Amino acid sequence: MTVQPKPIPALYCVYILRSTVRHGSLYIGSTPNPPRRLSQHNGQVKGGAVRTSRSSLRPWEMVALVSGFASSTAALKFEWALTNPHTSLHIPSESRLAFSTQRKRNGQPKRPPKSLTSILSNLHLLLSVPSFARWPLTVHFFARDVHAAWGRWCGKAERELRGSLPVVTDFGDNVTAVAKAVKPPDDAEDGEEGDEVPTWGIYGLSLDYEPLKEYVAKGRDIFEFERQGSCVVCKEEIEPDEGGLHAVCSNEGCEGVGHLRCWGRYLLRKEEGVREEAVLPVGGRCPRCKGEVHWGTMMKELTLRVRGQKEVEKLLKVKRKRAAKKKTMKTNEANEEEP
Repeated sequence: MTVQPKPIPALYCVYILRSTVRHGSLYIGSTPNPPRRLSQHNGQVKGGAVRTSRSSLRPWEMVALVSGFASSTAALKFEWALTNPHTSLHIPSESRLAFSTQRKRNGQPKRPPKSLTSILSNLHLLLSVPSFARWPLTVHFFARDVHAAWGRWCGKAERELRGSLPVVTDFGDNVTAVAKAVKPPDDAEDGEEGDEVPTWGIYGLSLDYEPLKEYVAKGRDIFEFERQGSCVVCKEEIEPDEGGLHAVCSNEGCEGVGHLRCWGRYLLRKEEGVREEAVLPVGGRCPRCKGEVHWGTMMKELTLRVRGQKEVEKLLKVKRKRAAKKKTMKTNEANEEEP
C-alpha cells in the first residue's frame, strides 16, 4: 500500500498532564487536539489512557506542551524520548539525567519514577540535543508553578537552549472573554447550547490552518498566475513548469520566492552560532523585504501548497452554505408574511 504524503499538520504536540487531586501524578502523551484529548483523559468522552482512568486522580490538567512537530511520527519520537530518558538514544550517554536502578522481568531497564522536576529537566535536555535542537518547536506553559519550575531548572542547566526557541505562557490572566460556547453534540435537542470552556490555555490554541489563511492564499495565487519571477537568492528565473520545490516569504506584501535549497543555504549562512553539520535553518531575514521569516512556517505553507489540496480548498473556500441558508430563511419569512 502506498502512503500518500501529507502536509505538515496544523498542530501536533507532546503534552504534560498533571492530576489536580495529586500533583505528583503525571502523564506524558501526544495529540493533534489537546482539548479533546484532555476530555478523554477526564472521562468526558470515549478514549484516554488506562493510566489516567482512575477516578481518584481526576480531573487532570494539561500544564505544559511542546508544539510544532512536522508529523505524528515526529511527535511520537519526542514523546517516547521524554517518557524514556533513561534509554533514549537521542540523549548522549554523557548527558543523561535519568538512570534506571531496577530491571523488568524481561531484563529491560525499568523506568525511573517521574516527577515534575525530572520531566522538565529532560524536556530541557531533549530540546538541546542534536536530534531536536533545530526543530521548529514552541514550548507552552499553562500553570504558573510549572513555568516557575522550568525557570529554576533553566538557570542551573549545563546545556543552553537556542536563543530563538519560543517559550509561551498563558495562565488566563487579564482575559476579558473567559469562556466560549462549545458546539453541542449532533444528538442534542434543538436550541440546546453546548458547555462553556475557557478561551485561554489549551483552549486558546489554533487547531486548524486559519492563522495561515492569507499566507496560503498568497502562495497559491503566485504560482497559479505565474508571478514567481526569479529566485530571491540565486536570481535565476523560476520557470512555471520547473519541478523543484519553492518557498515563499511569509511577510505580508512580499512575494519573494526562491528555490528551497537556496533559502536553506542563505538562512544557514546568516544564522549566528550555527554548527557546520546543521542542515535545517531555524529562521532569519527575507533577502527581499528584510522581514523576519521562520523556517517551520514556510515549510507548513509549502507542504500545504504541494500536498494539501483538500486542506487548502477547505481553508480558502467561500462559506456559501451559510449565506444560502440565510437567504432561504428570509425568503420563507417573506412568503409567510404575504396574505
